[in-house]
Amino acid sequence: MDDPLIPLFRTPIYTEKARCQDCYKCVRACPVKAIKVVEDSATVMAERCVYCGTCVNVCPVGAKKVRDDLELARRLLRRKERVVLSLAPSFVTEFPGLEPRQLIHALRNLGFWAVSETALGAQAVSSACALALEKGGPGVHVSTACPTVVELIRRYHVEQLPLLTPLLSPLLAHCKLLRQEYGEDIGIVFVGPCIAKKLEADGRPDLLNLALTFADLHRWLEEEGVDPAACEPTELDRFQPTLARDGALYPADGGMTRSIAQRGRPEGVTFMAFSGIHSLQGALAGLKEIPDQKLFLELLACEGGCVNGPQVRRTCGTALKWMQVMGYAAGTGESVPTAVPALELDLRAEATADPVVHVAYDAERIQGALRRVGKTLPEDELNCGGCGYDTCRNLAEALLEERAEPNMCVSYMRKLAMNKANTLIRSMPAGVVLVDENLHVIECNRRFAETLGGDTPDVFDVKPGLGGADLGRLAPELKGFFARGLEKEVSALRREVQVGDRILRLTVFTIEAGRLVGGVLQDITEPAVQREQVLQQAQEVIRKNVATVQKIAFLLGENAAETEMMLESLSSSFRNTPSPLGGPASSEDARRGN
Repeated sequence: MDDPLIPLFRTPIYTEKARCQDCYKCVRACPVKAIKVVEDSATVMAERCVYCGTCVNVCPVGAKKVRDDLELARRLLRRKERVVLSLAPSFVTEFPGLEPRQLIHALRNLGFWAVSETALGAQAVSSACALALEKGGPGVHVSTACPTVVELIRRYHVEQLPLLTPLLSPLLAHCKLLRQEYGEDIGIVFVGPCIAKKLEADGRPDLLNLALTFADLHRWLEEEGVDPAACEPTELDRFQPTLARDGALYPADGGMTRSIAQRGRPEGVTFMAFSGIHSLQGALAGLKEIPDQKLFLELLACEGGCVNGPQVRRTCGTALKWMQVMGYAAGTGESVPTAVPALELDLRAEATADPVVHVAYDAERIQGALRRVGKTLPEDELNCGGCGYDTCRNLAEALLEERAEPNMCVSYMRKLAMNKANTLIRSMPAGVVLVDENLHVIECNRRFAETLGGDTPDVFDVKPGLGGADLGRLAPELKGFFARGLEKEVSALRREVQVGDRILRLTVFTIEAGRLVGGVLQDITEPAVQREQVLQQAQEVIRKNVATVQKIAFLLGENAAETEMMLESLSSSFRNTPSPLGGPASSEDARRGN
């Protein structure tokens, strides 16, 4: 054979880092947590991934990409005179209402020498399984039809590896059949709904040159301007070397079991089918406790079977897809003979272990990792799942393995942002207060309490920040101005208010209409030189703190939008607060003693 084609990317799934928005949705959805977050970008860990495609489908911005092998397929067609397309049996649900011969014609227009049904390989595997179950002893036998299942077992359930049937997958069996039929010099390209088939092509280039997805095929047809529905098939547009029969049942959950049954159900064998990674992981648990009898497990990673693979375009109901699959299989010809035929193909294959090592960290290291995200007490462990992990301790393990970063913890980042915001407010040399829709204080600094005077500073000492205090009782002269800021959005409502023998300048600004309003309070009866010093100190505090807070707010996204708005409004309002004689305060005012 020629040298194998080298894909642009080593792994079938990768991350386009520029698009990743660090939402951690892929971490949350990945059934094996094969995602590593580095510098706020979630990348796929090849050594842990089972290529189920879940991350690709859940990514809201399309940052998880499937390797594009379309150009390699075009190159293969130019290099080889005869290239056969192995078409997955789920084509009947991907192209509903289309005559198979129309699709064959369209595929031949792309340059393929012949089109063959992958279901032929499935039939060979069914025959081999039926023979093995009939002649074999008691025990559990797990199907190898799904490459994601094989990856899952050899990486995460190594103890179950001996239970895998020692046979090639239907796709690789089909490739062997085609090369036996047409010679070793042909090229073979698979098209179907599965991303993990690309892994099979990478691992066995001697049998399979390339694997494309249905998404690739749709794009190829569109680029070439080929509409299968408009094709007029000829006598040459037939599946080669022959039409498949019961192998067409494979893409539906339980289809392999039905195919084996058509060969005469082996005596004394219990058949079970599970689909969906979470379901089949549950099925794999406790197999050692099963009584000494024959059990065949048909396992498919996609819920409902390959008809719901990660790269299908149609999203109609699974029941309808099953009906289409069974309808097509029923119309392909008479059922196979009940006797098991002598096999001419050597389908033997052994999966090798590639275990993901799980490190059991001691309590001290776990606690140390938890402290990195501000969790020192059991009640701090909220287990909210915002980071993508089920529990805080799962996140701690990921931190220790450098698969996660502390800023993934939403509650920690929110607390950090609020601490920074509170620090900024309390550092301001002018009086600052934040008020809610009920005109109750959310937060204020000591300078605000001192400016109000009376016993307010003493109350502040007892309850720093005065959270929950009624503004109307603290400062009835100011209540109406804050109420206006809640009723109508204002960028800066400035008023001079006399409180006792002092004149206070109040600047009110809306942070969130109807919900949150802030105010800056200054005693303009103080010497102007002191005021100038106050402004300079305020600007320095803002300069040093606001960038840090905004960065934290950015990391938190929508969870800290309110914090970010508050700080921006506060700093902007304070910088623009005019001097006692009108206009922004300046050093010139100070020199004039105004």
